[in-house]
Amino acid sequence: ELKAWGWRIPFVVGAVAALVALYLRKSLEETTTAEMRKSQEAGTIRGLWAHKGAFLTVLGFTAGGSLIFYTFTTYMQKYLVNTAGMHAKTASNVMTAALFVYMLMQPLFGALSDRIGRRQSMIFFGLFATVGTVPLLHALKDVASPYAAFGLVVLALAIVSFYTSISGLIKAEMFPPQVRALGVGLSYAVANAIFGGSAEYVALWLKSVGSESMFYWYVTALCAIAGLVSLRMRDPAKVGYLRNEP
Repeated sequence: ELKAWGWRIPFVVGAVAALVALYLRKSLEETTTAEMRKSQEAGTIRGLWAHKGAFLTVLGFTAGGSLIFYTFTTYMQKYLVNTAGMHAKTASNVMTAALFVYMLMQPLFGALSDRIGRRQSMIFFGLFATVGTVPLLHALKDVASPYAAFGLVVLALAIVSFYTSISGLIKAEMFPPQVRALGVGLSYAVANAIFGGSAEYVALWLKSVGSESMFYWYVTALCAIAGLVSLRMRDPAKVGYLRNEP
């Protein structure tokens, strides 16, 4: 049923969501002034380069964030089947339940970041992801119970939630309004395409050559970089961009 017609359901939901998003966007207050939009450097690479530190920071933590996100979401179902030996239907049920819980966690972790700060949330993400990725993937490799698999995946996604719950927001807060769309869009697209989008291919290739555990350390290394970048980043709450200052 999923192959016959069920795959269309997300597209229908997406189409409705797009109309809602369009309505919300039309009702939002514009974050740039007419003077900003007329600036010669607005929306240009030259203008963005004046904020190269922010660009490289977003590039750095997006690489690790996207990689671990795809590892424990899209790739995880294949991992449970190919590596843990779980039945495909069981793995599908485990991941459906885990992703539902993951969805519910996002506003909770977002609220937490409001209390402790965006930078602190990113530091926690880098720390827990660096320490926890290898043990979690090793545990999932040998998992026998679907309930245990569910618990381990939810734990991993809780770590990821420190990043994903504020991902779009913290990136926007890193750039002034005149280069915000370009700064966020370009840095995210590059890091996500290279590291996040390739996660499954890298994992399956390493598995095919008998070095599957190397993928665990690859994810860990990128998350460690994200943590180090987060340690060095400026706290968005202390930057004037939140108030749309140039």
